[in-house]
Amino acid sequence: MTKSRNITVLFTGYAPVHFVCFKRIYDRLAALPQVDIFVSGGLRTKTADGPIYNAPKMYEPFGIPEDKILALKDARTRSFDLLFSASSSLLVPPMNCTTRVQLFHGVSFRNRAVKAQNLAYNVLFLIGPYMHKLFNKAGLLLENDPRAIPIGFPKTDPLLNGELDRNTLLTRFGFTGKRPVLLFAPTGEMHNSLETMGKEVISRLAATDQYDLLIKPHDHPKNTTIDWPAELAPLESDHVRVVTEHDVIPLLYVADLLITDASSVANEYTLLNRPIVFLDVPELIRVTREKLALIDSEDKGRRGGLLVKEPGDVVPVVAKSLAAPEAAEQIRAEIARDLFYNPGHATEAAMEWFTERYLN
Repeated sequence: MTKSRNITVLFTGYAPVHFVCFKRIYDRLAALPQVDIFVSGGLRTKTADGPIYNAPKMYEPFGIPEDKILALKDARTRSFDLLFSASSSLLVPPMNCTTRVQLFHGVSFRNRAVKAQNLAYNVLFLIGPYMHKLFNKAGLLLENDPRAIPIGFPKTDPLLNGELDRNTLLTRFGFTGKRPVLLFAPTGEMHNSLETMGKEVISRLAATDQYDLLIKPHDHPKNTTIDWPAELAPLESDHVRVVTEHDVIPLLYVADLLITDASSVANEYTLLNRPIVFLDVPELIRVTREKLALIDSEDKGRRGGLLVKEPGDVVPVVAKSLAAPEAAEQIRAEIARDLFYNPGHATEAAMEWFTERYLN
């Protein structure tokens, strides 16, 4: 790479969580005088004539300068040295970007990220050994494939690197810290636990008057017919908060226990090695299997916590999990080791890759 001009970098995505997965790398790159960094894509709306992307609506809340936000039609006419994306969709012509990096936006036991579509990217920032092995097993990557870079998941770094302060977060959500904090964070797939039993689960937990409960609806659910923040608003109280912020990491950090279903947040939470309660979603799992995903609900799936099949069971299962947080500690630690490269330091690993390739 010549040093006579700036390195041009583009990020694309269609949901806020995609940019959350890149934000820490973005901040580091944007601070480098040798780098011109832009973002494109934007919030996606599906129409009969195809998807529409609103870039300002997606990126302005993150404080991205207006002149660095490109409409997709403009990004598609320009050339870049480097493309980053956390979605499988390649939104710009591949020939426009010399190097195309797939970041991924999580790793769940559904393993939907392990698919041929991601090979449109010629560099894969793999999240961990488990993902790496699945790409090899599926025949998508060869052993020692140069496209496979063991980076980890920069989004999760604050869980371990000391950036977050629990008391500050408790104050933000209006909690005192005198009660255990529960986080309910379902996946966005159809037939998720919020759709099937969520309101009853929330009501039963709130009725105990023992917990502070954070509810984090998925930021781009497949079922768009329900406005979940509005739907859940009547359930809010001094001890029940519906949270719409895009970054789930501070919520995971403050939570004493996670309630989820088939979301990748369960794997991220193993880095903290705290109790997890899984709400059963048999229809979601059935549909996922029909899509031929490499689903793994027994090994890297729900072994790290307890399973709730009926909403009436959630209160005793949560109480049991909090009473014995050490019950699955060894299993969760094993899962975390296999799922994540460079825990707490993935951003540094990404920047080392960038520096070696572009600045040395």
